[in-house]
Amino acid sequence: MDCDELVELITAFLDGSLDGPTEQRFKDHLAECDGCEAYMEQFRRTIALVGELPAPQTLPVDMRGDLLTAFRNWAE
Repeated sequence: MDCDELVELITAFLDGSLDGPTEQRFKDHLAECDGCEAYMEQFRRTIALVGELPAPQTLPVDMRGDLLTAFRNWAE
């Protein structure tokens, strides 16, 4: 496993949703890579400080349309 793959899989690892062989590759990489080990520690600290994020709120349909129009017009 390389560093890019580890970054893509970090949330799945923390959720416990990796299959056994992938989880082992993940752990093996962490054991050998100081940079990824530091990244994992930062991720864990962030989770500990922030806790769980609230469930996403849905925007009213008209407000969503207004925002999308504003962004489209801004890009022009």
